[in-house]
Amino acid sequence: MDGRAPHESDPVGDPKPREECGVFGVWAPGEEVAKLTYYGLFALQHRGQESAGMSVSNGDRIMVFKDMGLVSHVFDENTLNSLTGHLAIGHTRYSTTGASVWKNAQPTYRATSYGGVALAHNGNLTNTDELAAWLKERDASAPVVHKDRMDSTNDTALVTALFTTFDSVLDAAREVLPRLTGAFCFTFMDGKTLYAARDPQGVRPLVLGRLHNGWVVASETAGLDIVGATFIREVEPGEMIAVDAGGLRSERFAEPNPKGCLFEYVYLARPDTTIANRRVYSVRVEIGRTLAMESPVDADLVIPTPESGIPAAIGYAEASGIPYGLGLVKNAYVGRTFIQPSQTIRQLGIRLKLNPIRDVIEGKRLVVVDDSIVRGNTQRALVKMLREAGAAEVHVRISSPPVEWPCFYGIDFATRAELIAPGLNSEEICRSIGADTLAYISLEGLVASTGVPKKRLCRACFDGKYPVHVPAEQARLMHLEEVSYE
Repeated sequence: MDGRAPHESDPVGDPKPREECGVFGVWAPGEEVAKLTYYGLFALQHRGQESAGMSVSNGDRIMVFKDMGLVSHVFDENTLNSLTGHLAIGHTRYSTTGASVWKNAQPTYRATSYGGVALAHNGNLTNTDELAAWLKERDASAPVVHKDRMDSTNDTALVTALFTTFDSVLDAAREVLPRLTGAFCFTFMDGKTLYAARDPQGVRPLVLGRLHNGWVVASETAGLDIVGATFIREVEPGEMIAVDAGGLRSERFAEPNPKGCLFEYVYLARPDTTIANRRVYSVRVEIGRTLAMESPVDADLVIPTPESGIPAAIGYAEASGIPYGLGLVKNAYVGRTFIQPSQTIRQLGIRLKLNPIRDVIEGKRLVVVDDSIVRGNTQRALVKMLREAGAAEVHVRISSPPVEWPCFYGIDFATRAELIAPGLNSEEICRSIGADTLAYISLEGLVASTGVPKKRLCRACFDGKYPVHVPAEQARLMHLEEVSYE
């Protein structure tokens, strides 16, 4: 991989929103922790495909290996066999802060007076200017790039540098974590102890699991399942845990104010992951049922846009009584190639990713269920392709409300000026994409489908009410004249 985001060469030009990262950590003496971390990252690959890395400690030294590309491209058997120890953290990255280059791959590592610290981060901090000034106060020689734009520096490296100005990782964490704002799930380590921490809002998921002789932390429960760890609980908002030979310890660094990301339920998390004690797959099926009740239509067949639309399409079919079918086949390897498409191939557009099954859809009135509309280009091309394949009618149903606001907490949404929803109403978007009808699930219906109280969810991309302060300069760059807070 050359480090480009998988969607940069998207022939349709309408990439899905991307989550920033997946993090993993394991403390397990006697186990091959590098291989456990490899499999954990493999399960979290959907959260970031630009780079992958891990840090491993044997108690005497910390070894770091990271590179651009997918987990399976970065690590091989020989590399994993050379990373021996009892403690490891890992990271798979999609950049929202910091360029997609090797130096920004994670975990970040810095030598310290106590031996060294490595850190992996999922999320996005919103007070990096303040942190950079603090670092200058603590270490006048620290090289800090002023963050005058969203992607000017890697916020993870800034936190790691701050950690080096204290006498121990624990002292550093107790001082630094309370001063961070934004979204963060950290796994970090010195030579002997695994740490994990989650921001007071708990915007991004982080879970704790138990091995027979150790502990695991991961961004999603799917990362626990793949290594045979038993899910214990979520790391609580505002909580830091530490694991070493003395066992598992927990302490609070901030009062919790839960605001879990609502878009995790819609698209970001794997369907086999559990969030807030509910399987994401079951939530998405329920979202589809709610969507069918809110926006019924007379049709012959419900088809999903693979893969993310499948559970909601199943729920829509169940609630509506319309048969469910597979009308589109996805090429799973688009975005994983070294070869850029030629102009001739690019003109085929969405067919690089999806191909219709004519025998299934010809002459049918279709309900097409997808998870979101960002700019509208993908849906426009999809509707056109289905009509060319013989569909009699195309009714688009979206399992999230209109995306009207950008995210500052670790999802790479377009700026507000680039989103289709702020400029057009549903009828206008429907005409723009060429569908017969278009309907989104309501925000109230989506929230009810999750089973989580509205006040405990971050819904900012849908309603513009942000749970954590956003610096004015960042808001301006996202084309927001003012930001409201909940």
